[in-house]
Amino acid sequence: MPLTNLKCNKCLPERGDHIYIHDAQNPVIPACNIKTLPGDMTERGCAFAGARGVIGGPIVDTIDMVHAPVGCAWYTWGTRRHLSDLYPYVAPGQLANSSFNRRFCVVTDMKEENVVFGGVKKLKESCFESIRLFPEAKAVIIYTTCTTGLIGDDVQAVARQVEKETGIPVFTAESPGCSGVSQSKGHHDFNIQFYRQIRALRERRPELAMQEEEKTPYDVCLIGEYNMDWDLRMIRPLLERLGLRIVSVFTGNERIENLIKMPDVKMNIVHCQRSAEYIADMVKDGYDIPFIRASFFGIEQTSMALRKAAARFGLEEKAEEIIAEETARIEDALDFYRRKLSGKKVAIYVGGPRLWHWIKPMEELGMEVIMGACTFAHDDDYEKINERHKGGMLVIDAPNEFEIEEAIMDLKPDLFLTGLKEKYLIRKMGIPTVNSHSYEKGPYAGFAGFINFARDIYQGIYAPVWKFQDGIAAPGRLAQGGEEK
Repeated sequence: MPLTNLKCNKCLPERGDHIYIHDAQNPVIPACNIKTLPGDMTERGCAFAGARGVIGGPIVDTIDMVHAPVGCAWYTWGTRRHLSDLYPYVAPGQLANSSFNRRFCVVTDMKEENVVFGGVKKLKESCFESIRLFPEAKAVIIYTTCTTGLIGDDVQAVARQVEKETGIPVFTAESPGCSGVSQSKGHHDFNIQFYRQIRALRERRPELAMQEEEKTPYDVCLIGEYNMDWDLRMIRPLLERLGLRIVSVFTGNERIENLIKMPDVKMNIVHCQRSAEYIADMVKDGYDIPFIRASFFGIEQTSMALRKAAARFGLEEKAEEIIAEETARIEDALDFYRRKLSGKKVAIYVGGPRLWHWIKPMEELGMEVIMGACTFAHDDDYEKINERHKGGMLVIDAPNEFEIEEAIMDLKPDLFLTGLKEKYLIRKMGIPTVNSHSYEKGPYAGFAGFINFARDIYQGIYAPVWKFQDGIAAPGRLAQGGEEK
């Protein structure tokens, strides 16, 4: 039976439903997207984190009003590198945005008396004050948290009043942290609520939609791309060279005026298929706009994404031309990294879809994925993982630190792709890490981005420091793979 358990879970046998060793002939789906077991020290985030930190945060010209005590707002600082001061894709005559949405926390700072008597008045005053402080803002998004969700403040009424008095759109994202089992619930909430509010805004203010004379037959929207460490700088030029025009990106470094135009495109391209396919489905149902699923990580998957997009517009010949040019450009560098990384074993711990995004790119480098873990994956994520991996990989759903430590001790990978929290523990164990959450020196998407990814993996594994540290990793790392570079 592929389902298994770890020794650290002796007192939590139920965790065995969340852990399996992938068998390609007998694939299973672990227990996932359910409540955390009592006693399990989960590393999941909350629903508010999913709504504010993942989806809403990368919109560059909106005020993210966190309606909460000040503690919830601290989360919004220093979370992800998608600032846009040097954003190269700016309309003629338009100034680049100063990313005030990432430089400042805007919070209502709810106190005990506000909780007892209601925080609606304070929210309204905070919205007016923030609009005065940030006149460059084109919209406001009000986020509720556990506190304001539980006391039932009518944030939608405040949004309507503030919009009426100021003239700028005001959206709400009601996804209190306690409303779901993980941050994935916040992704879902934001997608649904934002789509409905965009639709209502277009109906009452049709001048905000794209006019017929502006449209082209090659208009697309890139959905589920959050511009992690400038991934968009790799993806956007590929699609534009193909002949497509990206009208809107949901939501990496995007402006609210372009997000309002999402229903005006000819096709949606969905990159992250966990946080954003919800809105692609709703746009398809509401406006009859088709979407394709794509991955822009690695050579094979990026090539497939271009071919799928090209097939919708009759641009197949151009796609093959781009693929040939790009693969030739990186061939020498890729050969070098393949020689150095071939045979190395890697463990991956990510939020949701990155695990199945990166299985194929690891194989393209000659590396073997021996362990994978996801914080908030759903059934369909594990279906993709099982489909892409040949078998034998240990898979853990919503792991805790004890499970990660035991798996690393037992499997002894040459590299651990992980986030910011776990890297310190793993490095003390003598295992190199590469930041798979917000990257080391990205971008990692596209053809050239794949070389950046390979470079950071190579530098992590062959860093001279490992020969001075006694850890659990295989000894003689430098001697096994060759000279330092």
